[in-house]
Amino acid sequence: MSYIHMITLKHLKIMQALHENNTLTRAANVLHLSQSALSHQIRYLEEKLGTALWQREGRNLRLTKAGELLLQTAQQLLPILEQTENTLKAYAQGRQGILRIGVECYPCHQWLTKVLMVFLQIMPDVEVEIINKFQFSGHEGLLNHHIDILITPDVEKKADIHIETLGQYNLVLLVADTHPLTPKTIITPKDLAQETLLSFPVPLERLDILTQFLNPAHIYPKQIKKIQSIELMLQMTALERGVCVLPEWLADEFIQTMAIKKIQINTQGLKQKLFAILRKQDKEVGYIQRFIKIGKKFSQND
Repeated sequence: MSYIHMITLKHLKIMQALHENNTLTRAANVLHLSQSALSHQIRYLEEKLGTALWQREGRNLRLTKAGELLLQTAQQLLPILEQTENTLKAYAQGRQGILRIGVECYPCHQWLTKVLMVFLQIMPDVEVEIINKFQFSGHEGLLNHHIDILITPDVEKKADIHIETLGQYNLVLLVADTHPLTPKTIITPKDLAQETLLSFPVPLERLDILTQFLNPAHIYPKQIKKIQSIELMLQMTALERGVCVLPEWLADEFIQTMAIKKIQINTQGLKQKLFAILRKQDKEVGYIQRFIKIGKKFSQND
């Protein structure tokens, strides 16, 4: 007998809910089912498939190999079905569709705000959702249809994705007006050896100031402090609690109102590119093309 007729959308949603909530009680609440009804549906599916999907460990549940396979299928299919359903609803309401944008770098939010102000005016029939946190990496979220476009400075070349370079910008060091480094016009790696580097909470291998500037010189800052907020990072910089690195276009906005100064990194500067990554099958979608066109315009201006 074919498994296609055994496994339904309801079963896939059950697998996802059990995985995310880890207990029958919490999963049943999310699915608006009684615990006994949920247990019955799980047993029914296991009997039809002839294999166990979960094993109890105290109050919690653990996936079997068969359960892991079915969960993987749910995680791949449910976002696609949800996206299709939402897009069809958008069509029914007279809108062109839904554009879900994933953002994988902290300074990108300021850039994205400017782009969306123009995009939403030009494309009022497109609904936009911004997604900052991913169940997987940004690239996996794209391929699994959790998002439609990924805005990122990091590229992983894969067969099913299309990459658009939005623009290139310069990274600069920011210090307090009263900092000892203020008289300098260009920073060398040695200048940061005794500094506290204020950074966004990303893996160290994604920090260009380390990978492209300090690591090649075999120099490491005295300390690295990770901070979520740009505003807090800049306030700490102005109070000489550390130094930070931002895109120059963003730094210029804050320099006007804060007691901080920008300094060039290295004689050649420290360049970084911003990319829009999307699925190849979507690169001809009209509103996606329009978003990329507007994004490139703002990146060139910056």
